[in-house]
Amino acid sequence: MVRIRVLVVDDHRIFAESLAAALAAEPDVDVSAAGSGPAALRCLERAVAEGRRFDVLLVDADLGAVAGAVPAQREPGAGPPQPGSDGIALVAGVRGAHPGVRTVVLAERDDPRRAALALQAGASGWVAKDCSLSRLLAVVRGVLREETHLPPALLTGVLRELTAARKHRTDSERLVESLTPREHEVLRCMVAGLGRKDVAARLFLSPHTVRTHMQNVLGKLGVHSTLAAVALARRAGVRPADLAGNVVERSGQLA
Repeated sequence: MVRIRVLVVDDHRIFAESLAAALAAEPDVDVSAAGSGPAALRCLERAVAEGRRFDVLLVDADLGAVAGAVPAQREPGAGPPQPGSDGIALVAGVRGAHPGVRTVVLAERDDPRRAALALQAGASGWVAKDCSLSRLLAVVRGVLREETHLPPALLTGVLRELTAARKHRTDSERLVESLTPREHEVLRCMVAGLGRKDVAARLFLSPHTVRTHMQNVLGKLGVHSTLAAVALARRAGVRPADLAGNVVERSGQLA
């Protein structure tokens, strides 16, 4: 019998233990539980080291949220917060570090926008926490067959959100394409979190010249702050400058 290794990630201990116990009653399921995103990432790393990788993560959508608080709404395409800091961030972290692991988000309420963010982060499904065990098992087995699972009531809203996000990305890409090569390198440094003096040192330019480039970048992107420029750049798929190596050669060709 091929066994499915499942990791339940939820900071509500009673729910996590109850769900883990219900899943463990299945003859083909091995299940463990973690109470936070960082704990889940440690479980995944430990499992890899021991040669017993997990197949599916069941992740609480509100992982780490304060009870009763409204989940923070990130700007579309701005990228998730630090890996493991909430449910959707954990999905993105797992996708990057453990691409073979499928993730399913467990949610207390329907939310097309957050479901779309979860899918964009790499989730294979969004399921209600109060669904039946048989439904949850069907989803777990389905995502291992490369299926994507959403509640029918969410489908239209999620498609609308994904379409809007795609349009945001297309518009952002067009704006980024208007930059000169040097301005693009400055933008990559901004995405990497470098300030004006650090950018100047990286690109062998004076701080005054970098300030001019940054002002030009903001103007061409139609934004008024570095934070907004970085969010737009991420939507357009701009990669941060590689801080481990040289961004450009010492040359006047891109100035």
